[in-house]
Amino acid sequence: MPFDFTLLAADATTAARTGVFQTPHGPIATPCFAPVGTQATVKTLTPADLQELGVTLILANTYHLYLRPGSELVARLGGLHRFMAWDGPILTDSGGYQVFSLAHRRKLDADGVTFRSHLDGSLHRFTPEKVMEIEADLGADIIMALDECPDPLDRHYNEIALQRTHAWAARCRESQRRPDQALFGIVQGGIFPDLRVQSAHFLRSLDFPGYGIGGLAVGETKEQMYATLDITLPELPANRPRYLMGVGAPEDLVEAVARGVDLFDCVLPTRVARNGGLMTHRGRLNLRNAQYAADTGPVEEGCTCYCCRTFSRAYLRHLFKAGEILALRLATMHNLHFLLTLMADMRAAISVGRFDELRRAFLAGYERPDQETRHRQHAAHRQRLAAGLGV
Repeated sequence: MPFDFTLLAADATTAARTGVFQTPHGPIATPCFAPVGTQATVKTLTPADLQELGVTLILANTYHLYLRPGSELVARLGGLHRFMAWDGPILTDSGGYQVFSLAHRRKLDADGVTFRSHLDGSLHRFTPEKVMEIEADLGADIIMALDECPDPLDRHYNEIALQRTHAWAARCRESQRRPDQALFGIVQGGIFPDLRVQSAHFLRSLDFPGYGIGGLAVGETKEQMYATLDITLPELPANRPRYLMGVGAPEDLVEAVARGVDLFDCVLPTRVARNGGLMTHRGRLNLRNAQYAADTGPVEEGCTCYCCRTFSRAYLRHLFKAGEILALRLATMHNLHFLLTLMADMRAAISVGRFDELRRAFLAGYERPDQETRHRQHAAHRQRLAAGLGV
């Protein structure tokens, strides 16, 4: 098999660990953050930019690429690696979350989900077998089983959705055909400890080469997310990579690594960059604010990214206010550099037994979003997810 996960070091006071996951397109040092390339591109950046930043894994979106340009076309053109000119590892999700949050007029049943495209209203159907066929066409190194991602706070619906997720995971496992793709099952169950344990145990019985933790960062509080990880991660095999899906806030990366997570992806660093949000060790800066109009300093002192080595906060603010595309590109470079450096620092700290020291120092200096802002964000997540599920 082309996949092997080797643990290299473990922290003595937390569950943090570092390792290497081998794939057909190269090794992934863990813990690892993967930028999101929804449409087979990380917005504003080239593959050469990503290589220079030190990216080792990219996530692409099955739902979007299935609809446009079409997975069969991607296959005819040599697969996703050749199509997007990226020769490193790629992960594709199953498209399940997008079906439930973006698609229109969907109908769920035990066999799969029928939905209308958010692009043109055309009718489509995803079953576990169909998703495995699409992901085989795309040709990513890591692929995800079809699952259902419900409101994490709705106990009744989570009980129903979990049965579908488990049945679909078994069917994905049975129908997967390409040995050069590592299929991960996805643990669901909302914020409910017994459902999470049940899900982890069932998926363990299917012996996946890796495990995703889904259904988090979609409406619950951070405290609820951390508590769910505390319950879930010990129930997963220690010798397989654990992937926390859709999480990318710096404080969440640190807390999740402390609990034993190996892989992450999120649109957050690239999305906030396009809106003038720059990540620093003290928290997020909004460079659209007037206070930076004459600021000659870099985004963050000591940062070695191209943006910070070359340009001032004042110049970046000017680019944002003028609507220049360069602003988006430079901010994206900085944010990805920030997170990738944070991951590298955590790997190094684990290796020398100083992770908890790094964790405490980072969290002590990092200003998290205020409680009111977090509540607004959680409410918006819940409303969006409920609308997508039709509940």
